[in-house]
Amino acid sequence: MTFITRFAPSPTGPLHLGHAYSALLAHDMAQARGGTFLLRIEDIDQSRCRTEWEARILDDLAWLGLNWPTPIMRQSDRLPEYRDALLTLWQRGLLYPCSCTRRDIAASASAPQEGAPLTGPDGIVYPGTCRPPLGSHPLGTSPEDIALRLDMRAASQTLGNTPLTFNETGAGPDEEAGIITTSWGHVIQRIGDIVLARPAMGTSYHLSVVLDDAAQDITMVTRGADLFEATAIHVILQRLLNLPTPNYHHHRLIRDDAGKRLAKRDDARAIAKYRADGATPADVRRLVGLP
Repeated sequence: MTFITRFAPSPTGPLHLGHAYSALLAHDMAQARGGTFLLRIEDIDQSRCRTEWEARILDDLAWLGLNWPTPIMRQSDRLPEYRDALLTLWQRGLLYPCSCTRRDIAASASAPQEGAPLTGPDGIVYPGTCRPPLGSHPLGTSPEDIALRLDMRAASQTLGNTPLTFNETGAGPDEEAGIITTSWGHVIQRIGDIVLARPAMGTSYHLSVVLDDAAQDITMVTRGADLFEATAIHVILQRLLNLPTPNYHHHRLIRDDAGKRLAKRDDARAIAKYRADGATPADVRRLVGLP
């Protein structure tokens, strides 16, 4: 089987050392296996994405010595595919509309009778305020410009409560590796009904990344360990949409001197800053711990 992996940045700011590590690691893995490294631009959030940031991303990656096939996949070109998948899930009674704001969710989850709110891959676990009873989901054409959530209880019934598994070749936050199994009980209690479509976006990270990986025949998803817990969500979507489950390689995160994960606002760690200060691609590789 051909080895295919990818690096999928969002053009919402400068690439930093953490991005460099992820991209270089994926590129190195593809080269070592005689495979293919793909670049994908995750630009579904058009309110934050900028063409100038995409241009800088391409320039920084080329400077690091990475190369990739063209044309590049852009999520903004794939909205019809996301829409089709949402309609499929909606017509099977697996989605429901949700009008709750983040403040609503926080208030409901923090109610005294509920105890401390649980947090999952998407923040506070949704308490189910808008969830209809099983078997009474609305069918037909899904609503526009409103959040759509995946009903995990309905998904569990649809998939026969079978265990959710994937193969981890890297390591999760607690050094999890090998065949990873997640129970439906954990999904329902600790992940909850995640959003699959957001207003004005027409999709969400979880849905788009699963569809894009399948469309590009990705065999190894290379990404940071902070996304390890989200993988169960992606396995569920793959099964519901009859898509293959690739292997996953979650890698360590590059952190600042205080131990905090780097973010795009960390301009001091931006690749462009190192370039301007005279660093070489080899210097960047050493900084992130790659040979």
